[in-house]
Amino acid sequence: MKAKTTILTKTLIAGLLTVSAAFAQDYDLVINNGRVIDPETLFDDIANVGVKDGRIVAISKDPLTGTETIDATGHIVAPGFIDTHFHFQMPIGYSLGLRDGLTSSMDFEMGCAGSYVAAWYEARAGVTQANYGCAVSHEFARAMVLDGSDGAEYLINGPVAAYTTRAKTGWSVTRPTLEQGNAILEEIDKGLMAGAPGIGSTTGYMRAGISSRELFEVQKVGARYGRPTGSHTRYTLGNDTTEVNGAQELIANAIALGAPAIVLHFNNPGWRVTHELISGLQERGFNIWGEIYPYAAGSTTINAEFLEPQSWVDDLGNRYEETILDPVTNEYYTLETYKATIASEPTRPVVVFKMPAEDQAKWLTLKGVTMASDGVGAQPYDAPWDFPMDQLGGTHPRTAGSRGATIRLGREHNIPMMQLMSILSYNAAKHLGDTGLKAMQERGRIQTGMVADIVVFDPETFTDNSTYEQGAIPSTGMKAVIVNGQVTVRDDVLLPVFAGQPIQFEPEDKPRFVPVSLEAWNAEFSTGMPSDFTGAFPADGGN
Repeated sequence: MKAKTTILTKTLIAGLLTVSAAFAQDYDLVINNGRVIDPETLFDDIANVGVKDGRIVAISKDPLTGTETIDATGHIVAPGFIDTHFHFQMPIGYSLGLRDGLTSSMDFEMGCAGSYVAAWYEARAGVTQANYGCAVSHEFARAMVLDGSDGAEYLINGPVAAYTTRAKTGWSVTRPTLEQGNAILEEIDKGLMAGAPGIGSTTGYMRAGISSRELFEVQKVGARYGRPTGSHTRYTLGNDTTEVNGAQELIANAIALGAPAIVLHFNNPGWRVTHELISGLQERGFNIWGEIYPYAAGSTTINAEFLEPQSWVDDLGNRYEETILDPVTNEYYTLETYKATIASEPTRPVVVFKMPAEDQAKWLTLKGVTMASDGVGAQPYDAPWDFPMDQLGGTHPRTAGSRGATIRLGREHNIPMMQLMSILSYNAAKHLGDTGLKAMQERGRIQTGMVADIVVFDPETFTDNSTYEQGAIPSTGMKAVIVNGQVTVRDDVLLPVFAGQPIQFEPEDKPRFVPVSLEAWNAEFSTGMPSDFTGAFPADGGN
């Protein structure tokens, strides 16, 4: 069903259609006869797409020919899917994502240690199949300063390094001194200086250690660069009041600082209020947005603070036997096995059932959100790109199937395809592009001049196959996945093509870090504060 369009949109659509027969012999790739969907202009029509030198150069009703041709009859031709919350930034992780249509993945929650951001990008240059990006990590900065994790080679692995750093606890429970707090902020600044697209904060895992002042100062570091902070908010997982309060903390800081912000995976209790808050701010011009994913269960490490008995059982009224699943053994935990595993393997992954299954499709209808998978690692984490996927274990189905699940649920619940393409691609590109991130300004759209990151899939058969019992089974029904103009998946087969490009800002020569000091605070915000003011990171509560 074609989307209704305004006069302005029709004008834009007319500009998309290009008569290109004279240049047909120059196309590297042609996609013919597909239902072309562009979420920015609302273009939705049968057309042919010509690609040259990694970019879309023609969208035409006229027949096109090229060096390589894809017959997209009966298929959707749409922008490659974009995910701002994909932790599995490793070769086999990109492989799982590509089979699910994921052409650009970033991690705006865990991120990469600031001192290692440059090396993280360098390690992927020329050898990565999908586009890649990583925020700088608040959690790792704390681990480096408070647990002495700096200098550890494993930090170059970015998000999956948490399986090592989380064996210690200082990063989550320690209130830093002013000196330590400044060291944390400076480490974050190093990552932004190296080009990280923003800051990732696992605030909800560190709620005992992070004061309101600390989170505000972290977001202030990002604000100096005009870059977003993504946060697993303070009270997630919580109830329908505390969840919203956590989002409000992040949002209020962002508004005060004039900075972008991402409310990570708010598909939890209170999600309607959180979505209304975000929507109202977007209408007023604030670059603040939120993520959802189409699963009633989440995934984390078993030592997450919110899974402790006082929180999970006493406060929230859950039972381990019904809500906490081991994805390797497929057995639910008891209080006794929970305590034993905390002692023996504190970073063991678990699946956490937390919301009604009927909400999954509801989240996909929300206007202006992004579908971000929160894709977590599978075992072995460091497997090569062509490792047999049926031998992977220990992961949540969202890692391999979030996009297939989105299309399947959309099909089952009659959600418009334009809405699905918006939340899978354009919305993330729009918000990140508005921060000045060039790589996103030219992706998430099917328009001439844009980078040719494209998915071609059958809307009737593309689906997820991963389950809570077998989380790493790839999606199927993807005719082609194109990354920077190169076919990387063809008929559900992943090819040895390594066309991925970095998603980052240009590195800068000088830091923008400004140390927090009591003298500066007094000078700006008071008319004569006493000299014994305790600073921004005091041990007594962060005033």
